[in-house]
This record gives sequence, C-alpha cells and structure tokens, in this order.
Amino acid sequence: MGSNENLESKRWIIAGAAVVMQLCLGTVYAWSVFKKPLMGAHGWEEAATQYTFMIFMFMVGCSAAFGGTLVDKKGPRFVATVGGILFGIATLLSGVADQTGSLFLLYLSYGFIGGLGNGFCYVTPIATLIRWFPDKRGLVTGLAVMGFGLGAFFMGQIAPAMIAAYKGGLTASGVAMTFYIWGVIFLILVTGAAQLFNNPPKGWLPAGFTPAASTVSAADSYMFGEAVKTPQWWMLWAMLFLNVSAGLGLISQLSPLAQDYYKPLITDPNLLNNAELLTKKLAWAGGLVVAISAIFNGLGRLFWARLSDSIGRKAVFGTMFATQAIIYILVAMGILSNYWIFMVAACYLLACYGGGFATMPAFAADNFGPGYIGKVYGFMLTAWACAGILGPLVFAKFKDQALFIAAVLLIIGLVIDLLFKRREGKATA
Repeated sequence: MGSNENLESKRWIIAGAAVVMQLCLGTVYAWSVFKKPLMGAHGWEEAATQYTFMIFMFMVGCSAAFGGTLVDKKGPRFVATVGGILFGIATLLSGVADQTGSLFLLYLSYGFIGGLGNGFCYVTPIATLIRWFPDKRGLVTGLAVMGFGLGAFFMGQIAPAMIAAYKGGLTASGVAMTFYIWGVIFLILVTGAAQLFNNPPKGWLPAGFTPAASTVSAADSYMFGEAVKTPQWWMLWAMLFLNVSAGLGLISQLSPLAQDYYKPLITDPNLLNNAELLTKKLAWAGGLVVAISAIFNGLGRLFWARLSDSIGRKAVFGTMFATQAIIYILVAMGILSNYWIFMVAACYLLACYGGGFATMPAFAADNFGPGYIGKVYGFMLTAWACAGILGPLVFAKFKDQALFIAAVLLIIGLVIDLLFKRREGKATA
C-alpha cells in the first residue's frame, strides 16, 4: 500500500512538472506580438515574417511524431531534456537573428530549431501522463496542455513591455534582449521539469481503478502500424487538422485583427495625431486580446477535456465544431465586429481550439490503447504540422475570406465527427 501511495504522489508531481513545461512551450502562441516590431525594425513584409510561425508550427507537428516514437523507446526524461535544450537555444538564436537583421536565421532558429525542440517537449508529458492517469485521461491531459494555452497569456502581457523597455538598446525593435532573457528562462525551467519525468511500473494501475470495457486496454493496445491502417485513426487526424487549422489561422493574426477592431474606438485627438502614441495604444489593444484569449485557450483545454470524461470525446468535438463555425460566420458577416465583442468571440474560439488538443490524446487512447500512445498520438500530431501551414497561410493570403474558409473547415470537421464510430479493441475489429 505504501508503495502505491508513493506512486500516487509521484504521478501528481509529474503532472505539476508537465504544467510548468507546457507554460514555457505555449509562449510561442504570443508570436503575433513580436511580428510587428520585427517588421518595423527590419522592413520585412508581413507574409515573409509570418513564414517564421508557419515553419515553427510545421516542425512542432513533425517533431512531435518523431518525439513520440523516442518516448516509447528512450523514455520521457531523455526526450524532454533534448527538447528543452533545443527550445532554449533556439530562443537565444532568435535574438541574434533580430540583432543581425537576418530573416533566414529567424527561420532557422525560431522556426526550425524552436519547433523541433517544442514538439519533443510537447508530446512527452502527454504520452507520459496518459500512462500515469488511466482513471483521469481527459482531466490530466487537459491540465497538462492547459499550460500550453496559458503560456501565451504571460508572454502576451510581459513581452510588449520588455520590447518597449529594451527598444533602442541592442536593436531598434527591442526584441533581441527579450529573446535572450526568455531563452535562459526556458533552458532552466524546461530542462529542469524534464528531470522529473518517467513511466509508471509495467502493469501499474491506481488503487481501486478498473479500466472501462469500452476502452482499449494496455494489453490490447494497437501498435502504430496497426492503428494507421484503421479509418478511425485517419478520421481523428482529420478532425484535429481541421480544428487546429481554424484556430492557428486566427492566432497568427489575432493581434493585428484586434487592432483593426479597436482603431475606430479611438477618438482622442492626441492619439490620432501622434503616430508613436497611436501605435503603442493599438499594440496594447492587440496584446490585451492575445493575453485574455490565451487564458481561455488554457482553461478551455481543461474544461473540454474534463467534460469529455463525462459526455464522451465525440460529443465534445461535435459541439466545438458546430459552435465555432457559427461564430466564425457571424464575425465574417460583421455582426461580431465590435472590439469587445470580438474579444469574447476570440476567447471562445481559442477555448475550443485548445479543447481539441486536450481532448484528442484521450480520444486516441480510448480507441487504440495506452501501450504505444507515444507513437500513435505523436504521428497524429502531423495534423498540427499541416495545419500550421494551412491556417496561417489562409489568414495571411485571403484576409477577406479567411473567416468564411475557417467556418467551412469546421463544418467538414463536424461531418467527420458525426460519422465516427468508436474502435473497441482488436477482438471486435
């Protein structure tokens, strides 16, 4: 009994370390607060600057797939440590990219190396916690990735002030020193949290817990090669891809969109006639929406994932797809175009975006079992990689139609969800 009590405490310590790690990783969702200072300082075009975020999101999805395989083979501590080192170094090099005015180095550092490290770290706590918490899959994956959503809140609040404070120092933008400071923080916190990760003893279950008959057990778990041959795996992949595409597109343009909605509210002549003050006020308005919606990105992950333990994963995805599509259409039609109403809409949309990430790991584990979930779910995150290209690209290239396109993607997701039928084990396959 004493040993089981120790393991019970240990799994919650690992859950706490996972939240800390994901808070650091999720700061990337505040990318939009860096974009305008970089464009202004170096004269980079918006689309060219936006490619940094697209490369990052593509690499996160790809590296999560590879990282999930490594978690199953090498263990979570090794993978998360490597990822933390890469992510921290990438952030430091991003400062060098700003300081030297090298867009290519920004692609390589923030985009390629940063995405690689972030993906390694992102998948590791999810695969680990699914094994430690078979009794609370939705809750614990929601809790872990809640940190990823909330990370943008802290960065959205802190980064603009840091950029302003260091403006005129190392670079005209003030971004370089901000990246340097955060790079050191990431190296310490992410790699430190990684040292607490390991897998539970083989066959361990929490005291008093009996797995539900409707889920695939560890003994009957599907290997990746088996899972990928089922239509269910591809349907889950598509649902994640469509939900993430809509959300990432919005996130990539969230600050500029919010600034556009806020500008008509400014009537003070002192602001309207002073370009510098006006820019600062608009940046504040954009940063506020990024920060507040980031809270809901995080809370939505916990809410929807916990709700999925009660009403089912399929019902949660169906609800999210349907309601998001309606809101995107209303915003596109100008019905929700007021700044404050747009903030409320953005909060809900990002809550659903985050909810998809939090609910899908449990959805996959229910259908394919926890035994090889690192690789099975890790490769499912290639949907994130593809969405990282499609979503931001649509919002950058088709600004006038982007919101309608996002609604269409979500409606397709709803149809797939309605057609989905649970896979209950190899014996019934």
